Amino acid sequence: MIMHVKNNWWTGSIVGLLLASSSLMLSAAEKEQRTLSTAQQTAVQDVQQRAEDLKAVNQSIWNYAEVGLQETKSSQLLIEKLEAEGFKVKSGVADMPTAFVASYGSGKPIIGILAEYDALPGLSQKTVPYRESQTEGGAGHACGHSGLGTAALGAALAVKEAVDKHGLKGTVRLYGTPAEETGLGKVYMLLDGQFEDLDICLHWHPGNNTNVHLGSSKALVSVKFTFTGLPSHASVSPESGVSALDAVELMNTGVNYMREHVKEDARMHYVIIDGGGQPNVVPAKATVWYYVRANAHEDLERYYRWVVDIAKGAALMTRTKLSIQVDTDNHELIPNTPLSELIHEKLTVIGPPEFSAEEKAFARRIQQPLIEEFGQTFPVAIDSRVHTLLESKTSSKGSTDVGDISWHIPTGGLRTTCFAAGNPGHSWQNVACIGSSIGEKGILYAAEALAATTVALLENPVLVKEAQADFDQRMKDRKYITLIPKGQKPPVKIR
Repeated sequence: MIMHVKNNWWTGSIVGLLLASSSLMLSAAEKEQRTLSTAQQTAVQDVQQRAEDLKAVNQSIWNYAEVGLQETKSSQLLIEKLEAEGFKVKSGVADMPTAFVASYGSGKPIIGILAEYDALPGLSQKTVPYRESQTEGGAGHACGHSGLGTAALGAALAVKEAVDKHGLKGTVRLYGTPAEETGLGKVYMLLDGQFEDLDICLHWHPGNNTNVHLGSSKALVSVKFTFTGLPSHASVSPESGVSALDAVELMNTGVNYMREHVKEDARMHYVIIDGGGQPNVVPAKATVWYYVRANAHEDLERYYRWVVDIAKGAALMTRTKLSIQVDTDNHELIPNTPLSELIHEKLTVIGPPEFSAEEKAFARRIQQPLIEEFGQTFPVAIDSRVHTLLESKTSSKGSTDVGDISWHIPTGGLRTTCFAAGNPGHSWQNVACIGSSIGEKGILYAAEALAATTVALLENPVLVKEAQADFDQRMKDRKYITLIPKGQKPPVKIR
């Protein structure tokens, strides 16, 4: 997740004056970032020429609406497009059938672009500005990942065109990363060594506005606690039963008391995914699924051990047996200033798309239920500006498996406007927008910016070295520790 820091008009004016005055002292490398080279123009033009095909890819993945680890059609479509253009593809990597790595070019630097394509359950929605499911109870792209994967594809293909036309040295690599919504894909691909030789990693996400991510996120561990007891008739022979549900409830009570004694940035949330069958049977098995979060992974490690101790205590109190399954462990994002500055310049030089009166009217209708039901206000229908680049001193409240890559490789990311202004995350409003022309314009813009940034890195090794130096400085006192047991394979299913 990406945090945007808003400026008042005075701050924005001062920043503008500073940028204007500093432009007189720019180095050659910095000046290059403020323009598009011929090769970068080739990449941008290639995205534009592929626009209709990319829109069709987005529509296909949007309609497939496959949840994490089940994105069979979505990943296969991307693979087919890449193989048709001469990319070498390894599929089913890291023991995940829908994960893949596609490469084009040769030698260094190797620039990676991340693709996601998983949908969210229960959020099926038609491309209309009011709530109407496309498939009752079905999934929907409420985080915009149909567009995320599409723009990553468009960027990779555009870079390939620039490499071929201008004889650029280096490799572009598209990573198909499943199950981002539960923080799985990239972590297990990382532990499998799929990112070991990567020099730079680029990512993007559909958003309510256009900005460059220069900040951190929350670390997260996803873990399931299963208690096992003995069944019995809850009325006739309760003394013979050992309730697993009692253990779950006692554990949750303990964690809720724990909340008073953790840092303010900590988060613990849970759902009981198995609590028994019916009231007159003492539940012999019960499972509670936890997300534990913190701004720093070292804090997360401590909170996780504490939650495990509470679970063990609940098992002792109820005389149940406890098993623990860590599904994934996400680290906080490590920002990278040179990469963020480079991406921001490409977004600015290319310039954001314009939205039509019809698109703004669609966005206003999307906003209407939020106004009527929750009293929200929206100064604009669509925020089409490129927001000022500022490093955030506080972490965002979300988590992402991109964070783990950023602990190993210089990583930079961006957002482009694909949704109506103020849309809540993971909402039917987002599903409608990413499937509409509003989303399509943001998708193409993201592909152009990612492609131009990648080509700039291939053209200028100095930019890669600057990103690496920034990474080395930020990582010098950090050690990567994962809570995933060594050698553990990814889950076959999430739910």
